[in-house]
Amino acid sequence: MSVAKKMGGSSPCASCKLLRRRCTKDCIFAPYFPADDPQRFANVHKVFGASNVGKMLQEVGVEKRADAVSSMVFEANARIRDPIYGCVGAISYLQKQVTHLQMQLAMAEAQIVSIKMQQDDPSMVLIQNQLTVTDDYDVMPSNVHDYLSFAALTSEEIQDPFKRESLWT
Repeated sequence: MSVAKKMGGSSPCASCKLLRRRCTKDCIFAPYFPADDPQRFANVHKVFGASNVGKMLQEVGVEKRADAVSSMVFEANARIRDPIYGCVGAISYLQKQVTHLQMQLAMAEAQIVSIKMQQDDPSMVLIQNQLTVTDDYDVMPSNVHDYLSFAALTSEEIQDPFKRESLWT
């Protein structure tokens, strides 16, 4: 029989277990760091320290503690994976992905406009492969709206570039 069973209580929370403390009934960590997920507290403890986590939880209202713990766990896990950038690295990566996907969407929309225009007026020139995406997500031309303008040019306008001012300003 375990010590917790002999005392009539439940097993200590992950925090008290890791810190080798006696888990009291009013333990501030117990509701947020259950014994069945010890790694959750271990990561938070490694990044923030148990004392700091306890102080932060005491400063936050009871109704907001679960959100605070969730944020600390997220940041701690991100710091464990990427010690330099943490969750900022994850956010930056996701922002680059969004930018890249927006670029792909804009290119697809420009191609759709070009195809529709060619179907409506066969004398229109279908411009393909005008946008090139590099590994850094740089785009040429720099403005996708310029691509739409360029795709809308007739063959006559392309042959005489002085009819319009700069296409790629």
